[in-house]
This record gives sequence, structure tokens and C-alpha cells, in this order.
Amino acid sequence: MIYIDLFLGFLKVGCFAFGGAYGAIPLIRDVVLSYGWLSDEKLTYMIAVSESTPGPIMVNLATYIGSSQAGFFGAFIATLAVVLPSFMIILLITVLLKTVLKNQYAQAVLRGLKPCIIGIVLATGIYMVLMNCFGTICAAKVDLQAILITILLFASMAGYKQIVKNKLSPIMLIILSALISMKAGA
Repeated sequence: MIYIDLFLGFLKVGCFAFGGAYGAIPLIRDVVLSYGWLSDEKLTYMIAVSESTPGPIMVNLATYIGSSQAGFFGAFIATLAVVLPSFMIILLITVLLKTVLKNQYAQAVLRGLKPCIIGIVLATGIYMVLMNCFGTICAAKVDLQAILITILLFASMAGYKQIVKNKLSPIMLIILSALISMKAGA
């Protein structure tokens, strides 16, 4: 039964995750919490780990959750389920590419999805910052270390952009975040 749940849960994520990994995080959170596979706190940690490891976040999360729930076969099924819709869509688009992209209605749908995806990514980012810095409404707790790290990262990004006239690499932000966290934890 766990294999069917993993397949259907991550198939749902794969089917409705427009906008890439950050747009998928709310869907993954809903699926994982509804099945009770991980706590919200552990899922937040796994999102952070998935962002800092090579590969797509959705695949990393699906593999980890599948493995934690049903071993190797669970990891395989969850990973397959999350990539299957994209694989099928790419196959279909490859066949119909010239016709679909010239269609004005398809272009209108894609233009309409952009603001939605931006909103989902922004809301997820704000949610994660607020949850890590201030906790939930029910269990409000101020984490001064998380607030300090967040402020330092934003200041680093802004300062780097002003000095170098270029955006700070996400890889450098991850490394900087890890260094600050290790220094603050020591």
C-alpha cells in the first residue's frame, strides 16, 4: 500500500508542479504532511538539504522521502512518479512542438502562468523565512540565530550586487549560509 501511496502522491506533485522545484514545494509539503511521512520541521530541513545537493529538488525530495518510507524500491517509485509527467509532456511537446508554440492560445496560457509561478515561489520563500525565524502561530518562537543568518545573507547579496555589479551566485549563497550557520552554531 505504501508503494501505491508514494506513486500517487508524487505523481500528483509531478503533474501539477508548474514553475520548477520552488513552485513544487507547497505541493510536496501538502502531500508529505497529508500522508504523515515527515513532520513539517523535518521536511523543511530536507528542502534545505535538497537545495544544496546536486540534482533537481523535486527528485531529491522524492528519492529521500521514498527511501525513508519504503527503502530502495520506495525511492525508485517516488522518483519515477515525480519525473514521469515531465517525461511524458516532453515527449508530447517534441512531437507537437512546432504547432503548439505557434498557437496564440498556448502562448496566452504560458504568459498567464508566469505571474502565478512567481507568486507561488515568493509565498513559499516568505513562508520558509517566517517559519524558521518566528515559528508557527500556535508555537511562536523567535530564533535569533535564524534571523541573524537571514539578515546577513540579504546584506551579503545586496552588498555584493552593489560592489561587483552582478548577482551573487546561488552556490556562493549556499556556501556562505553554511559557513555562517557553522560559525553561529560553534
